[in-house]
Amino acid sequence: MTDERTAVVTGANRGIGLAVVQQLLDRGFVTVLACRDTGRGEAAAATLTPAPGRVLVRRLDVGDDDSVRAFAAGLADAPGRVDVLVNNAGIHYDTDQDPAGADVGVVREAFEVNALGALKVSQAVLPLLRRQGPGRRIVNVSSGAGSLSSMGAGTPAYAISKAALNAVTRLFAAQLAPDGILVNSVCPGWVATDMGGRGGRPVAEGAASVLWAVDLPDDGPTGGFFRDGRPVPW
Repeated sequence: MTDERTAVVTGANRGIGLAVVQQLLDRGFVTVLACRDTGRGEAAAATLTPAPGRVLVRRLDVGDDDSVRAFAAGLADAPGRVDVLVNNAGIHYDTDQDPAGADVGVVREAFEVNALGALKVSQAVLPLLRRQGPGRRIVNVSSGAGSLSSMGAGTPAYAISKAALNAVTRLFAAQLAPDGILVNSVCPGWVATDMGGRGGRPVAEGAASVLWAVDLPDDGPTGGFFRDGRPVPW
């Protein structure tokens, strides 16, 4: 078991997830880079600095219950602790769909990964989070697309799943407040990634929005929805 602060990032072999891993390393965390393909994860880890011994690549498919259980069991063995969980894994930014014609199978897949995936991983990792002292955080990478107050007719699978993820945040925040574990949703903004496409903000800026919730003091907000440290309407 390590004595160093340890963070877990899901969907972390590229894009925002990989940038979050780098910024956690910059803060001195040992970081678990969780992804479905460990070969791609190892290749991604090789691009990070400083990486040797501080990045642990682990297989995790958040849509597969057995994978989630095996992942959590592996964490209990090594590194043996979790201080921060960043639920970043996400799929189906379905700009080609509208609600009336949406493929329900795509909506279901997005819900399984983007919302239920975060729920399952949080449940599985929670015993390790509860063992630690101050500084424990769960950060759910959400999106303005999941804000009910500004929701339009676009990206139905993504929007529905991210709205549900925000509900996961509220529920866990309420339960874990007595434990001192802060749980927040964060929108990284429109980021230039494979999913977001060209024209968005630099990936490092989107990741910094996520790290704001990691860096919160122990008396900071919980159960909120933020972008760049500012509240986003639910």
